[in-house]
Amino acid sequence: MTDLVVSAEDARARLVSPADYVSCPTAFIDCKKPGSHLKQNYSMIGPGVTTSTEQVVNIREPHGFNIGAAAMPKGITNNLHIHFTAEVFMVFGGSYVFRWGDNGRDGEIIGEDGDIVSVPTWIFRGFTNIGPDDAMVFTTLGGDDTGGLIWHPSILAEAGQYGLYLTKDNILVDTAKGGQRPAHDQLIEPISQAEIDALRRYTPDQMRRRVVKVADRVWSKSALLDSCLPGHASELAPVIGFGISQDRDHEAPITNPHGFSHEWLRLAPGQSVSRFRIHEKQVLLAHTGHFTVTLNAPGAAVDLPLQASGMVSVPAGAWRAIRNDSDVMAELLIITNGDARKIPEWPEETALAARAAGRAVDRSGMLAPAHLLPNYVIGQQSLASTKEAS
Repeated sequence: MTDLVVSAEDARARLVSPADYVSCPTAFIDCKKPGSHLKQNYSMIGPGVTTSTEQVVNIREPHGFNIGAAAMPKGITNNLHIHFTAEVFMVFGGSYVFRWGDNGRDGEIIGEDGDIVSVPTWIFRGFTNIGPDDAMVFTTLGGDDTGGLIWHPSILAEAGQYGLYLTKDNILVDTAKGGQRPAHDQLIEPISQAEIDALRRYTPDQMRRRVVKVADRVWSKSALLDSCLPGHASELAPVIGFGISQDRDHEAPITNPHGFSHEWLRLAPGQSVSRFRIHEKQVLLAHTGHFTVTLNAPGAAVDLPLQASGMVSVPAGAWRAIRNDSDVMAELLIITNGDARKIPEWPEETALAARAAGRAVDRSGMLAPAHLLPNYVIGQQSLASTKEAS
């Protein structure tokens, strides 16, 4: 892999802290509906599915997925709609009820702090904050262009009462703000009841298998090459698809293609993940605690402070290291582009130290006892030639 050096300016532009988030209260056609009017929509990585030209997007660079969020006071609802690409909810605080199906009657799932819910494409879904506090739900959406939404016909009809109209170009027109009401043939066509009846259905049991609650996580202390080294005792818990775990026994509970993977990383105070790189773009989203993410190799290193609910976008091929600077166990969500398994590349010094501790990486990219493996190539040199050179 060719060395990629991220400039200090570019690195800092890839750090999106909660203070950098800019809400848009008019992102969707239900923004004036009583009970939904207090939603705040955020677009951090890509525009997501917003229909507002006023939406601020923190990072527009294509990642293969979008990341956004909704902040909603207690009792506020995001109304029924359909996505064409994957939609994954990450609950960061509070409690939400997620409902699905026509009129939301096929079932409900409660999502609480730290839970992840993947709702299938082409079914109606909506959600309400039922917790005691204002809380934020992050979302990961598949693809760079999500294609927009299909709103429930009742939402489109009610929006017209408030002067809101959605065009076939997925643009929200607000006549109260001076917008001109589009001609009828320019408006998006509501989905018919016959088409709704033909949509696939999910039972509560089927949907539960698409939810990974905090208690469902399966942690591995042997998921990364360096976790056997002093100061690097990381743990990973896969959620969706093939991530960066090098534990051959690790399996994500949600396996259907999303276009990205999700996995939890947790580190005790002072522990870190050594420098590594992968071929795919990656976003590190902090859930609890605070971290330092270091980009590039020594000599060009740039340190980025990552606090809870903040995120760092890491370019494909860039070196990155992660350290927990908290005095508590801290965790973050690793979101990586692609459905294929990702293969971390470690610097030679890490591979040598791990091998001395009895651990190495086999040709499938998985961890194995070092004494059972030949002298595999590390960088451009084998271990044997490295020892000879030294």
